[in-house]
Amino acid sequence: MMDISIVIPLFNEEESLPELTDWIDRVTSSNQLSYEVILIDDGSTDNSWKVIENLRSKNPHIKGIKFQRNYGKSAALNEGFKAAQGEIIITMDADMQDSPDEIPELRKMILEGDFDIVSGWKKKRYDNTFTKNIPSKLFNAAARSMSKIQLNDFNCGLKAYKKKVVKCIEVYGEMHRYIPVLAKWAGFKKIGEKVVEHRARKYGVTKFGWTRFVNGFLDLMTIFFVGKFGKRPMHFFGLWGTLAFIFGLMVFTYLTISKFFFDVTGMTDRPLFYFAILAMIMGTQLFLAGFIGELISRNSIERNNYLIEQKTGL
Repeated sequence: MMDISIVIPLFNEEESLPELTDWIDRVTSSNQLSYEVILIDDGSTDNSWKVIENLRSKNPHIKGIKFQRNYGKSAALNEGFKAAQGEIIITMDADMQDSPDEIPELRKMILEGDFDIVSGWKKKRYDNTFTKNIPSKLFNAAARSMSKIQLNDFNCGLKAYKKKVVKCIEVYGEMHRYIPVLAKWAGFKKIGEKVVEHRARKYGVTKFGWTRFVNGFLDLMTIFFVGKFGKRPMHFFGLWGTLAFIFGLMVFTYLTISKFFFDVTGMTDRPLFYFAILAMIMGTQLFLAGFIGELISRNSIERNNYLIEQKTGL
């Protein structure tokens, strides 16, 4: 069995690829590891794919996947995970800010520590303090709080996985930041962390702007909701819809009793009347949303797809 698969998504990184792949080859050779490097070209507009083809002609361990257009890092990782054949899968960025020297220790932690995932922690960073470091700390604090996974750096691209982890999860949208969360929801709960070297960017420019932090928080909320209520949407929408409807009905009943039994006039002039109507309408809509979600879930082709860790006698 192949020891490791190194999955590297990239976008316009033609300058760094030769140096990066040479470095990986030196590390794996010195540690006597069988390996493959899967380079996923996410619709680059430079000569990245030509560089990949050239590297492949010189080194059979290098493999490439080229997207017709830019789909994003999550899509690139998802395709890389599908293609990976190694016992341990390592992900890293192509910009030379992740050090391949970390690979042997990450693999060792998976094998000897029996971790499902080991995530890198770039404790000392060379990024701009105000545009990256501070927002990153806030983002990681929110992710820890919502996911209950004690990682200091969710967004670090340098991670190691057992093969069965990446084969059991689907990464889409911009969910690459939350692969540990996706893995936890899939039942892989032994998640470790290792302090890794963060290198200053040597080639090119960053491909991510400040919007990634806004999108990151939205994606975190999506994962939290889908993970908890994805197969039972009525438990969320039905609950809050019912509570809203009952509250509105109680207020409406109070106003009706006030009018007919206590001779309180001008019911429709009172803001409370419209608040009650709004609550009942919203409650009905939430309940219907849960009902429709339940119908979609029950008719989904994946409605009975469950991850089974082991079988015996079958």
